[in-house]
Amino acid sequence: MRMWNPPTLPKPASAYAQLVETVGPGRRLLISGQVGQTADGRVVEGLEGQIEQCFKNLVLGAEAAGMTRFQITKFVAYAVAPGDVALMRKWRDIVFEGRAPASTYVVVSALASPAFLFEVEGEAFAPQ
Repeated sequence: MRMWNPPTLPKPASAYAQLVETVGPGRRLLISGQVGQTADGRVVEGLEGQIEQCFKNLVLGAEAAGMTRFQITKFVAYAVAPGDVALMRKWRDIVFEGRAPASTYVVVSALASPAFLFEVEGEAFAPQ
């Protein structure tokens, strides 16, 4: 897997890859949107707590398929409050230890429940 930022594209605003390339046989995993909810159904309080839980759930999804967080190649984050991208970046950097998967951040008017403040979906790739 190759992740990079070519000089022909605008420099990223933070730590993410403009391009992610996977080559050869392997397994592709799509991880549905994960919200700030624990496995027992409890909704985590506060935006930062929900962001942390969303990323935990994303990683747990990859691990359930026998992959690691470092095989997550892309994620899309959805937030209901504008201006909170710094918290997402903080948790992205913690979870991925500075590694930069492709990522997109979108501000939306609402998620599936008014209790949800943040959601993240992703893709992972494991070469064979």
